Amino acid sequence: MKDEKTILYVQTSDQPERQYSPHVLAQTAKAMDLHPIIYYLGRGLRILEPGAAEKIKLGDFPTVMEMIKKTQDLGIEIMACEASRRMLGRQTAGLIPGVKIVGAATLNDLALEAGTTMWF
Repeated sequence: MKDEKTILYVQTSDQPERQYSPHVLAQTAKAMDLHPIIYYLGRGLRILEPGAAEKIKLGDFPTVMEMIKKTQDLGIEIMACEASRRMLGRQTAGLIPGVKIVGAATLNDLALEAGTTMWF
């Protein structure tokens, strides 16, 4: 059953300029009393490796790591695809704290249940 208050933001890119939108939108959705979820897939997982997000800072925005931390502090769940992690050869490498590693079927379930899905 669709939950019209749930918005799923899927991050597939490791390009610096594409990192802010899911977090800005998820934080805004939370302030609007919606239920945002961010799911990292494919090359997007590279941003979740320790040290990567701290190196990205564009314009007058905080670092991507600061954005991730604020997202987590607001209680917004951040998930990462286990299959993508294996595909990138990161079987033993950890991700930043607080990221939930989930199976590929989770993305399908979330997409089916969310009122809206946005891809970055």
